[in-house]
Amino acid sequence: MNYNKVVLTALILLLCTTLSNAQELKSYPCHTYSIVARDSVTGEMGVAVQSHYFSVGPVVPWAEAGVGAVATQSLVDVTYGPLGLDLMRAGRTAQDALKALLAGDKNNAVRQVAMIDASGNLAAHTGDKCIPAAGHIVGKNYSVQANLMLDDKVWPAMAKAFENTKGSLTERMLAALDAAQAEGGDIRGKQSAAILIVKGKSTGKPWQDKVLDLRVEDNPEPLKELRRLVKIAEAYHHSDLGDLALEKKDLKTALKEYAEAKRLYPESIELKFWEATALVNNGRVKESLPIFKEIFEKEPIWKELVKRLPQVDMLPKDEKVIKKILDVTK
Repeated sequence: MNYNKVVLTALILLLCTTLSNAQELKSYPCHTYSIVARDSVTGEMGVAVQSHYFSVGPVVPWAEAGVGAVATQSLVDVTYGPLGLDLMRAGRTAQDALKALLAGDKNNAVRQVAMIDASGNLAAHTGDKCIPAAGHIVGKNYSVQANLMLDDKVWPAMAKAFENTKGSLTERMLAALDAAQAEGGDIRGKQSAAILIVKGKSTGKPWQDKVLDLRVEDNPEPLKELRRLVKIAEAYHHSDLGDLALEKKDLKTALKEYAEAKRLYPESIELKFWEATALVNNGRVKESLPIFKEIFEKEPIWKELVKRLPQVDMLPKDEKVIKKILDVTK
């Protein structure tokens, strides 16, 4: 056995011991349906989940860029998440990581877990003590799993929806959740949802590696609310791209991104305001005035911010320009 294998074996033993010790900790009755998946083009990986359980987001989904993603549910031992990522980061496949953790868990019959690694290897487990209807399907670049469902049609519907939906990984995963709910979903109803997606490769900066990390803690329609949040997140992403384009003096691209942000989230005063300030800062005051007028008519307090921005060089220190902006609602 070479040095690397010795180290890896020691790590597995340590993690399994940690998992075994963790059995004394609280197990979360997080019965749910979820999908673990990877985009074969971008390499993005993630977990999407819905449950009749308050705040499912901190419990079920785990993911790390360049490593993998884990969904741990049913009678949850949360440690499957971080320890599964530890093992995959150390070089184990999803199958080997899950096998090692199950071997160290004396209560694995009540667990339901799915893992995918950065290479697309998948593994899933549904313990025979998971409350029926319970089961999973492992497909190409995804695994769907569910327990305490209305019937056994839920997870096959999820698989079909993921396979047949076009678009981004986010859209395909949300389609899988919607399909589960359309088949009856959790027998108890619905309460919370979450989606976590990370990049395929790590930048070494975890805060930059999350593509999406959204949670609905408590809502009568968690999937509808999750979709609403996803749309807002996309709008702010386009706004950020607009800001980056401005830093490069690319006004054409910036305005295109700001327009897309407004299309996705038209009710946002915030996004409109920063688009208007960008126009002013690039000498296009006349084009900014109708936007400022709409903003001030809805929320006059933004006038005060216009007065303050020249102090920090975020609007021109030109009294005539500032007066022209402020006078649009006179």
